[in-house]
Amino acid sequence: MANPAFHRPAMPGPQPVVDTKVITAPVSRAAPLLAASGGEVSDRIFRLAMLTCGLAVLAVLALIVYELVLRSALSWHAFGLKFFTGRDWDPVSEQFGALPFVYGTLVSSLLALIIAVPLAVGVAVFTTEMCPRVLRGPLSFFVELLAAIPSVIYGLWAIFVLVPILTSYVQPFLSKTLGWTKLFEGPSFGYSMLAAGIILAIMIVPIVSSITREVLMVVPQHQREAALALGATRWEMIRIGVLRNARAGIMGAVILGLGRALGETMAVTMVIGNRPEISRSLLAPGYTMASVLANEFSEATGNVYLSALIEIGLALFLVTIVVNALARLLVWTVTRGQPARGHA
Repeated sequence: MANPAFHRPAMPGPQPVVDTKVITAPVSRAAPLLAASGGEVSDRIFRLAMLTCGLAVLAVLALIVYELVLRSALSWHAFGLKFFTGRDWDPVSEQFGALPFVYGTLVSSLLALIIAVPLAVGVAVFTTEMCPRVLRGPLSFFVELLAAIPSVIYGLWAIFVLVPILTSYVQPFLSKTLGWTKLFEGPSFGYSMLAAGIILAIMIVPIVSSITREVLMVVPQHQREAALALGATRWEMIRIGVLRNARAGIMGAVILGLGRALGETMAVTMVIGNRPEISRSLLAPGYTMASVLANEFSEATGNVYLSALIEIGLALFLVTIVVNALARLLVWTVTRGQPARGHA
């Protein structure tokens, strides 16, 4: 029974909701990073600019060929193909033949490659595989520093240091021991094809070594580890696991070194002897196409003389193209036309 002293509290039941309003705060949307706008015009301008940059290289190349062919037309009509097979170079009687210069350019460049490539590859292998980490950086820096030395400095060094050494020691020794090969016979003048080949080799070593080192560094480490795990020696590991995978890149480095050797002018001019003759002996003086342009272009007075020198420039251009084409063919024989594989 309820106690009348206590009042029952008023507890109304749930009432129906008449109106419900949900108030939400405005949501701020972040602006998109790339706003869609009418960019067709800018895209076309960009595409046209890139196309212009790509065609500019071909245009410059075409202008060079056109100018060389135009300026050498007089010599071409006067001598024809005999210009590249003739051996006489007589500005007085206007008889010109470029064969001694082509021969000197090819022989000095090939001799430089024979000397420089083993040395450059050896330096690259040592700095990447065998050199202590403390000496790896400084050694690589000093090797690359050789590429920054001007060619005239190399020429002066060759005149005062290399040529006396060749005259007094190297050339007499080669003439005495290897004279029977007909490659090292004759008097020791010092200024010779051998001196030009040596100075060119010194100049292209930094290029070939630097590129070869970069190629060797991207060879995957598991190639080395797999060869060593199979019981290979360090030499076998480098030969099979490293050099074999990097041979295409090494060939590219050799191509760049050959291009530098073909076009080098000042240092070669100072030590090669500058005599337009073809001799089997590497101890005899020679001449290159770049050297004859540097020596005689300012002295050319007759129109035929000047046209002949320009045609030599055209010949140097063609020789460079042929050599690079042969080098590309050599690279293809190594890679068999397969694309380069990326290594992580």
